[in-house]
Amino acid sequence: MFLLSLFTSPLDFPDSPLSRAFNQPLILGLFLPIQSGGWSASALPRGTDWTFDYNKQLTLRAEALGFDLVFALAEWLGKGGYGGDIRYHDESLDAFITQAALASVTERILLISTLHVLYGPWHPLHLAKFGATLDHISNGRWGLNLVTGHRHREHRRFGHAPIEHDQRYQQADEFIRVVQQLWASDENVDFNGDYYRLQEAYSSVKPRYGRPVLVNATGSTAGIDFAARHSDIVFTTSPGSAEIEDALSKLPEHLLRIKQAALSHGRQVRTLINPLVICRDSDAEAWEVHAAITAAGDPGTLEGHAREASDAHAWRGHKADHRYVGGNIQLVGSPETVVRDIVRLKQAGIDGIQLSFFDFAPDLEQFAERVLPLLYQAGLRH
Repeated sequence: MFLLSLFTSPLDFPDSPLSRAFNQPLILGLFLPIQSGGWSASALPRGTDWTFDYNKQLTLRAEALGFDLVFALAEWLGKGGYGGDIRYHDESLDAFITQAALASVTERILLISTLHVLYGPWHPLHLAKFGATLDHISNGRWGLNLVTGHRHREHRRFGHAPIEHDQRYQQADEFIRVVQQLWASDENVDFNGDYYRLQEAYSSVKPRYGRPVLVNATGSTAGIDFAARHSDIVFTTSPGSAEIEDALSKLPEHLLRIKQAALSHGRQVRTLINPLVICRDSDAEAWEVHAAITAAGDPGTLEGHAREASDAHAWRGHKADHRYVGGNIQLVGSPETVVRDIVRLKQAGIDGIQLSFFDFAPDLEQFAERVLPLLYQAGLRH
C-alpha cells in the first residue's frame, strides 16, 4: 500500500491553472448543458441546445469572460431520458469526450469531466493514461469529477448489480489511489488490492502539475470523507431546498463539516455550488420568468426521476417546481439581488459558484453585462 501524502497536487505549483483559480475570491464556473433540456424540465421555449457546437461557443464565451472552469455531467439513461413530453435528457454528449475536444479549442479555462469510474470496464490504468494524455493536451487544465454512481438502474445497464453506497466509496478510494501512484511513479507499478490488480503497469505520460484536478460531488458521510482525502474541489448541494433562504440557513454547518473533514486529513478543499440564475431588470420581472418556467414544467419528467432509483444524499429537499426550474439553488431577481445572494453564499462558506441558466446563451450574456461587473465591485472577482 502507499501513502496519499506522497502524491503531488496541482496546488503545489503556484503557476498551475488550479492555483490561479484558487487565487480568486470566488471561483466562477459554468455548468454546461450537454444534455437536452439543459437543467430545466420545462417545455417553455428557449434556445438552449445540447450539441457540441453550442457548448463550444458557451465555453469560449465563458473563457473570454474570465470564468475559471466549465463542468459537464455524465448520465447513463435509457431511451427517452427522463421521459415526459419533452423527453428530458434524451440526447446527451459524453462529458469525458466533450472536455477532451474542448481542450484543443481553449487556452486558459479549466475543463472538468464527470466520470463513473465503477461502471463497465474502467480500470485505473485506463484512466491514468487517458487522464495524463488530456492533461498533456490541455497543459494541465483537465480535471476529473469522480463519481461512483448512485442510480441503481445505471449499474444494471452495464450488467452489474448495484453496489452498496459506502462500499462504492471504498472501491473508488482504491481506484484513485492506484491512478495517483501510476501518475507519480517513474517505475512499473505492481498492485494487489481488494478490487484491482496490476502487474508491471506504467503510464508513460506524466501530468504537468503532479496530477490533474480532482473533484467530487457528494453530500453523504462516506462521500465527504472520500472527498476530504482526495479532492481539490467538492461540488456540494444545499442540505435544504432550492430556495435561497432555506439553503443559506443550512449551508454553513454543512460546509464546515466538509472543511473540517479535509483538515482532519491535513488538507484543504474548496466548495462549489450550482445556482440556476434567472436575472432580469427587476425582481418582479425575474419572478415572472420563474413562474412561466414552472407553469410549463413537464410532470412526466418527475416520474422519470422517480423510476431512476437512487441512494444519493443530495437533492432530497427539492420539490416539483424546483426541478422544473433546475439548479441546486435558484438565484432570482435583479442584478443587485443576484449579487447580494452570491455575496451571502460566500459569507456562508461557499468558495465558488458553477452557474446554469434556463436559456444559456442570452442569459450568459446578460450575466456578463449586468451581474459580472457587480461581482468585481463587491470584491468577489479580480
